[in-house]
Amino acid sequence: TIRGLLMETKTPKKPVAPRVDMPCQPAEVRRANFDEVALGYTREMAIEEATRCLQCKKPLCVSGCPVEVPIRDFIREVAVGNMDAAYRIIKSTNSLPAVCGRVCPQEHQCEGKCVLRAKGQPVAIGRLERFVADTYIATTACEQVTGTDACALPRGDLKVACIGSGPSSLTCAGVCAASGIKVDVYEALHEAGGVLIYGIPAFRLPKNVVATEIDGLRLAGVDFHLNSVGGRTVEVEELLETHHAVFIGVGAGLPMFLGVPGENLVGVFSANEYLTRVNLGRAYDFPHQDTPAFPGKNVTVFGAGNVAMDAARTALRMGAESVHIVYRRTRAEMPARLEELEHAEEEGVQFAMLSAPLRFNGDDEMRLTSVTLQKMELGEPDASGRRRPVAIEGEVFDLPTDLAVVALGTRSNPILLDATPKLKQNKWGYIEVNEETGETSMPNVFAGGDIVTGAATVILAMGAGRKAGQEIVKRLLG
Repeated sequence: TIRGLLMETKTPKKPVAPRVDMPCQPAEVRRANFDEVALGYTREMAIEEATRCLQCKKPLCVSGCPVEVPIRDFIREVAVGNMDAAYRIIKSTNSLPAVCGRVCPQEHQCEGKCVLRAKGQPVAIGRLERFVADTYIATTACEQVTGTDACALPRGDLKVACIGSGPSSLTCAGVCAASGIKVDVYEALHEAGGVLIYGIPAFRLPKNVVATEIDGLRLAGVDFHLNSVGGRTVEVEELLETHHAVFIGVGAGLPMFLGVPGENLVGVFSANEYLTRVNLGRAYDFPHQDTPAFPGKNVTVFGAGNVAMDAARTALRMGAESVHIVYRRTRAEMPARLEELEHAEEEGVQFAMLSAPLRFNGDDEMRLTSVTLQKMELGEPDASGRRRPVAIEGEVFDLPTDLAVVALGTRSNPILLDATPKLKQNKWGYIEVNEETGETSMPNVFAGGDIVTGAATVILAMGAGRKAGQEIVKRLLG
């Protein structure tokens, strides 16, 4: 038939080119240094990857981005080699593109919505964002903050305070500063950046990348007040006397523990303490830096998220002979990014799946020597939708361990909340906010990030900071 002939002669669809691989340090080399693992695209690689984008009329990828980066548009500019234009497009909604390109879980967000995912090869949006941010060198404070050479005139009569200097606060500060509003950021630690500095290792997020983003805010007039603890050094109600609005982005930094015997032995750490000592204290460069790390020959990490992977990979680089990650479910249920899991495996991290800790064991000097583990099997699904781990009776074994890192998540730190009783909290101890504006129960006091949602991602915290910043600008500038 004519229809049959037309079908036979119809031009076949052009096959989708494979993703451009990210160059990385070899595993045997990188496990001995704190240099960045992923080396980044070259210009040629970035253009090749950008040409894979189908330039959809309705780009679903944007719906997966918490800060709504115009992804299709910036990739179109990369494809033709116009990196300046690509940067300006990204910067129109994203205050920290060099950070997001490295640590965001793109596979669950923007890339997870890409139509090419059906073929298992979504466009490498995060890698392209990183390339653009790393390539673009801002020449003025305005370009650094807004991506353009135009900034709003400073309004000395308007002031906003941000408590905390993590991704949510930095984003809120950037939105306000770009509109000419004076911003004061109060940070409890001796260096600005929050979890970007103390939590994420340099081999995933180099400290100079964070410093560059923060320097851009300083150039735009944002003042950073270090060693200023929210709820102690500065209080919300006092800040409202001198500022028109306050944003709370203090994170959720109180670690959770296992609750098993022996957890007070010398050698048992929370992931917060271990990573802060190594990252913020620069323990990886001891003795050139003043802060040593606790030495571990046989290291065991409890948990299976990105923080657990960070702790395990850090321990390897600190000289551990063996590193195990203990997880009570299987690899399929691990919440860590696939890329981080694969990197950990390549570097030599070992996994004790379907295992749960019963107790920590120590010597006469209360020093950790081993952990007793219970073998598990998967039963029926629990409230999370994942199959519940069930103990196998009689299946118990000891794992030699002289350094244990507990990476089971965090909860809200009560210091600021106890000092601010007017802030309404939910049953889990996090701040309640208006989902549309980010405003708390206190007028003109906003909050976002982990102190609202519980432990989540950098990009979700940034999305909350952006929403609150936009609302603050709307109220103050009309």
